[in-house]
Amino acid sequence: MADYPELRGMTALVTGASIGIGAETAVEFARQGVRVLLHYNSSKAAAMEVIERIRAGGGEGELISADLSTRAGTESLIQAVQARPIDVLVNNAGSLIRRTKVADLDWEHWERTLMLNLTSAFFLTRALLPGMVDRGRGCVVNVGSIAGRNGGGVGASAYATAKGAIATLTKALAKEYAPLGVRVNGVSPGTVMTNFHRQFSTDAMLESVRAATPAGRLGTSEEIADVIVFLCSDGARFLHGQMIEVNGGFYML
Repeated sequence: MADYPELRGMTALVTGASIGIGAETAVEFARQGVRVLLHYNSSKAAAMEVIERIRAGGGEGELISADLSTRAGTESLIQAVQARPIDVLVNNAGSLIRRTKVADLDWEHWERTLMLNLTSAFFLTRALLPGMVDRGRGCVVNVGSIAGRNGGGVGASAYATAKGAIATLTKALAKEYAPLGVRVNGVSPGTVMTNFHRQFSTDAMLESVRAATPAGRLGTSEEIADVIVFLCSDGARFLHGQMIEVNGGFYML
């Protein structure tokens, strides 16, 4: 893993940081000397384990709970962090919630899925951007999905739509805020072995993806976290509006 001394002393907010990609991203930022605010929703025990990992490595972390699938929860997180000098925002919170075919997809499921995966990320970003502009620096990394590129599997239409929109939002934000000293980029993970796929994918589905992946395996949360942290480093200083595909070659632009 690379070291980025320029990140030391910064503060990062990582949403959905109790498990998977978010957890590993928080741990890696802490290893770089970044103070990490870890957002979680219901998985407090898992979030506490992440904090313990961070502290065991000499890092600093703080937990903040909010349900980003609701407007009230999103507004509570904004209220908790808006006044803080946050240098890095990682919009990672998201879920398919449940696989639902189009014919069975109701208003509540559609709206909740888009709120969690897209709308909450927009309004949280909007709330933190003025502080980044005032300080003359800042990085936003949006976590998309290969589903936003290829439509996802059957029953993932709402999730795939939200993740496709995240990629478009990343470009729109980058165009507006690059001249103001803020870099906005994203990662688009392929199939990564997290609780997401343990919950929503069968062994047969995962094996099919593995067999079709040139790298011959599924990804890890650590591999996605490494790219997220890199995007906030000086090594990525001329990257704006990019969605980096991290999928072992399964999907190539």
